[in-house]
Amino acid sequence: MNLEQLRRAGVSDRRTRRLCGPGGPWRRLHPGVVLLRNSAPTRQQRLHAALVRYGPRVVITGADALVAHGVKCPATEELRLLVPEHCRVASGEGVSAVRTARMPEAVVIDGLPFAPPARAALDLARAEPDPAQIRHLLTLPLYWGLCDRQELLTELDAGSQRGTSTVRKVLRELDEGPIQAHGLAVGVLDAARLPPPVWDVTICDRRGRRIGEADAWWDELGLAWQYRCGPGVGGFSHLALAATGIVLVRCTVRQLRLATREVAQELAHAFGDASRTPRPKVRAVAMAPIGDAA
Repeated sequence: MNLEQLRRAGVSDRRTRRLCGPGGPWRRLHPGVVLLRNSAPTRQQRLHAALVRYGPRVVITGADALVAHGVKCPATEELRLLVPEHCRVASGEGVSAVRTARMPEAVVIDGLPFAPPARAALDLARAEPDPAQIRHLLTLPLYWGLCDRQELLTELDAGSQRGTSTVRKVLRELDEGPIQAHGLAVGVLDAARLPPPVWDVTICDRRGRRIGEADAWWDELGLAWQYRCGPGVGGFSHLALAATGIVLVRCTVRQLRLATREVAQELAHAFGDASRTPRPKVRAVAMAPIGDAA
């Protein structure tokens, strides 16, 4: 609550100071903002308190915005806020308030205003010096299907160009197709409620001769899943895989996106079939991972 709300409730400023003092039952989070308990505030309470402190026109960005959009993203130490350029405010303890002439249209989730996914990811990436970490941050909204590479480029072009050269270079080199496909596949697995597979493997016979590839592989069962199937993709290796006794599920990226439930049901059915049949005499060799946003 802010001081004005407490005054209207009949609590004087002097009494508020005493209640927020050492050993008191309340805690001061920002100047003029009080938590009506003395326990450590939750992340959600910190976000609400920041909005009370900085006003209703601010927008939450960065990791908190990505989490609100459904991304599994570790929280940063500071809350990141976007503040209209004309507002004369300073960052406070645990809060980074950045004034900008390009306030995004807020997406309201659970009563809080968040930046769109592309803006949130770029706000994080611009502040990151490590190219590998920049790549990871930029893959997050792609992996979770929240935007595409062009939306990231458009957002980057529309903002200040200062300090964006590394971000732009990473974006130019980013191949969004495999990243998005992998994220969609994880969503299918969640719907199918299957144990996690090994991703991106080459299937070989006992002599080590290559038979084919699998985008996902359950080694204990000999179950393979290829979800990037299409004309000219993978040739006829699926026939060689099936000939070994491997239970094989094949689909396209379009089916991952538009027929999630049907693919999940087929995968769950295949998992049951594989558990009831002898495991084929093959072994899997891990390839380099395609996505790094999991």
